[in-house]
Amino acid sequence: MKVRIYFIIFLFSLALLSCSHQQKQTETATQSNSNKYAEGFSIVSHEKFKEVIVFSPWVKGSVYARYYLVTDISTETHENGRKVKIPLETLAATSVTHFEFLSLLGEIESINAVCSPEIIYNPEITKRLKDGKISNLGDAFNINIEKTLQLQPGAVMMSGYNQNDPYAQRVSQSGIPVLFNNEWMETSLLARAEWIKFVAAFYNKETLADSIFDDIALRYNEVKNLAQSVDKKPSIMAGSNFRGTWYMPAGRNFMAQLFADAGGSYFYANDSTSGSLPLNVESVLRDFANTDVWLNCNFSSIDDLIKSDAKHKLFKPVTSGQVYNFNKRLLPSTANDFWESAIARPDLLLSDVISILHPGLLPDYETVYANKLK
Repeated sequence: MKVRIYFIIFLFSLALLSCSHQQKQTETATQSNSNKYAEGFSIVSHEKFKEVIVFSPWVKGSVYARYYLVTDISTETHENGRKVKIPLETLAATSVTHFEFLSLLGEIESINAVCSPEIIYNPEITKRLKDGKISNLGDAFNINIEKTLQLQPGAVMMSGYNQNDPYAQRVSQSGIPVLFNNEWMETSLLARAEWIKFVAAFYNKETLADSIFDDIALRYNEVKNLAQSVDKKPSIMAGSNFRGTWYMPAGRNFMAQLFADAGGSYFYANDSTSGSLPLNVESVLRDFANTDVWLNCNFSSIDDLIKSDAKHKLFKPVTSGQVYNFNKRLLPSTANDFWESAIARPDLLLSDVISILHPGLLPDYETVYANKLK
């Protein structure tokens, strides 16, 4: 009988401890951010630290990474995440998609290492590379681990993928935090741009990030509302024919959302997948031959486009001269600002597309990224 009583008391004690622990966690979680568009991360403010959670884009409801941001490394945090001392003093940024966030936050000087410098457009970063203030870690898909460990950055920011990354594992095991910036998996332009708040958390610049993003979102929605008022929605085709396969944006791709927000009509708008659709040229001809505008065509001229495949002459935008690429800010090295600043400035990209589809709505606008093929 006594054994049974002691066992019940033991279970009751465990329950009390569990409730006490949950209450403590609830009491210390003072504020949680509420993203307006981004679904891939959240930030929770506790009494002595911030908790940044990155959600898995591949397994719904699961956590991909968790970080506890502290100003004093001795601060006690929960044990189910990685402790990161902030504000970061140095950062290895391995993708060009991270640069504009850092630029807008005034933190370019914190970058001490990058990958694939030949595809970097940002002039401040290229100058710092030339001056030896930023190191080259090699190819983004084969990053130099030894050099990373020698540099000892405060953190490494990289894109996460649905697989184990040996580089990320080894760097993390060495004590250098790996910050997974998964903006590329969001399905709308504003959601991608909102990841500036994720980057800002590691610099204690959340207020600045909120202000920057709110201004961008305001401008985006203003021009979007303009485009939604039009009566006619020009039809759009996109992408390019690469060795017989045409990669067209899927219905939940951020480019498809861009077309809709710009007041365009897109054949795959109701497709429920993300990423790209690999199509053969025959099916593209069947569905897009009479399209009004061809966007994001990866060629520099109409002649080059036709030389690559004579079938391109069968598309209406080629004969009417309505073919555009996003290469206006392309360097001879192939560095393209479309892959850098446009990630954080969707208001400019949307304005570009609206000015093409509905030139009367933005009569004095000069495109930033879009360029008409001649």
